[in-house]
Amino acid sequence: MNEMTVREFSKGTSGSDAEAFRRLNEEWITRYFVLEKKDVEALSDPEGTILAAGGRIFFAVREGEIVGCCALMAMGNAEFEVAKMAVTEKAQGSGIGRRLLETVVAEARMAGARRLYLETNSKLTPAIRLYESVGFRDVPSERVVASPYARANVYMEISLGEEKHEWATDGRG
Repeated sequence: MNEMTVREFSKGTSGSDAEAFRRLNEEWITRYFVLEKKDVEALSDPEGTILAAGGRIFFAVREGEIVGCCALMAMGNAEFEVAKMAVTEKAQGSGIGRRLLETVVAEARMAGARRLYLETNSKLTPAIRLYESVGFRDVPSERVVASPYARANVYMEISLGEEKHEWATDGRG
């Protein structure tokens, strides 16, 4: 794999990060499913729907090109949803998704998150295997809450440590 770095969403970059976030997610969603109302809301305004609500967005960059992304969406009570994870088709299978997911989990842990949650679809077998290999497990059926996404039929979570740290708010990344 060529040199790859992970960085956070940069605000005020003339929409380039927002555009990459939208492009990457639309690519995979429309390949397997259809864009739903909740997708359109998040992808049209990631700063307003994710960042302003206490979330974070991470990008995988290889040779100057954004090839992957993953968001942490605040759920409250030190819990976050891992969402909008995408790796462009031409870069899949090269470890980018794993590195991106491991970075997101580590950042959430350092920030004091106690639990990460995600929703996916059983059709996305490679993604499910990746989530399991990082430590995500199925949410017990009695704790599953209805999803706003019609495509969601797999619900997973991982418990993290109790240690708390504040996220940097100086625009680093």
